[in-house]
Amino acid sequence: MFNQTRHQKVVLVGDGAVGSSYALLMLQQPVMDELVIVDIAEKHCVGDSLDLEDTQLWSTPKTVRPGTYADARDADLVVITAGVPRQPGETRLDLVNKNLKILRSIVTPIVASGFAGIFLVAANPVDILTAATQRLSGFPPARVIGTGTSLDTARFKVALAKRLQVAPQQLEVNVIGEHGDTEFAALCAGRLGGRPLLEIAQQRGITNQELMDIEAAARTKGGKIIGLKGATFYGVATCLARISRAILANENAVLPVGAYLDGQYHQHGLYLGTPAVINANGIDHILELPLSPEEQEKMAHSAGAVQSVLSAAFAS
Repeated sequence: MFNQTRHQKVVLVGDGAVGSSYALLMLQQPVMDELVIVDIAEKHCVGDSLDLEDTQLWSTPKTVRPGTYADARDADLVVITAGVPRQPGETRLDLVNKNLKILRSIVTPIVASGFAGIFLVAANPVDILTAATQRLSGFPPARVIGTGTSLDTARFKVALAKRLQVAPQQLEVNVIGEHGDTEFAALCAGRLGGRPLLEIAQQRGITNQELMDIEAAARTKGGKIIGLKGATFYGVATCLARISRAILANENAVLPVGAYLDGQYHQHGLYLGTPAVINANGIDHILELPLSPEEQEKMAHSAGAVQSVLSAAFAS
C-alpha cells in the first residue's frame, strides 16, 4: 500500500538547463525528501547541488546532492533529461541516433543498481527514447512514462485561452500523438465549462482555420524559442515537475503524457501522447479520447511516423 509519509527519493540524470530547472521546481514542492543529481559533468553537479540547497530556507528542507547511478537503488523515481539538445533547424527525430547511445549508457547501470521505481523520460525524441527506456529496462510499460505531449498541450491551452479570455486551466483539451511535427489537438473531445469547445469557439467567432493556426503555432513554438535563445527548458521542466508530483503524491491525476498504447487509438507497442491517470504505480490507465474520423487519421499518421523511426533505431 502506498505510504505518503515515507522518505521520497528522486534521481535526476542530466544537469543541463532542463534538469537544473526541474531540480529548482522540485525543491519548492513538499512531495520529495531527497534529490540526487547525476551527470558526466561531476563538478557541475557539485556546484548545482550547493547552489540549490540554498533555496530551502524559503521553501521546504530537503536533501540535494550529487551522486551516481548506484543511488537509484532505493529511489522512487528516476528522471532522465540527459541528451544532446536540439539545434536550430533540427527536428526532434533527428536526435534519435545521438541520444539512443547516451540512453543505453544510463538505463543499463540504473537497472543494475536494483532500481524498482518509475522512469520518467524527457530527453528528445521523447517518444522514441521512452520506448527505448522500456525496452532496455524490461520494466512494465506502466512504470515507464514520457513527457509526451504535455508541453504541447500546455502551449496550445495557453494560446487558446488568450483568444477565449479564460484561464488555461479551465480548458479541457489535449494535444495528442507524437511530440513533434505530426501532433494535433483533439478538438472534438475538447470542453470548456462542460460545454463542447468547438461550439464555444464558433459562438466566439473563432473559425476552424484560426484553431488550426493556434495548433500550428503551438507545434512550432519550440523551434521558435530555440531560434531565439538556443534552448527550451522552463516549460518542459514544469511539466516534469507536475508529473513527478502526481507520482510521488499518488494523486491519480489526469495528465497528458507519453504512454504505451496497447490497442488504444488502434495502435500497439508505441509510446504516444494521450491523457492518462498517473499515480504511485505510474500510468494507472489511459483515458482514450473519442476522435473524429479525421482525427483518427491524424493519429494513425502520427503513430506511423514514430513507428518508422523506432523500427530503424532498433534495427541499427
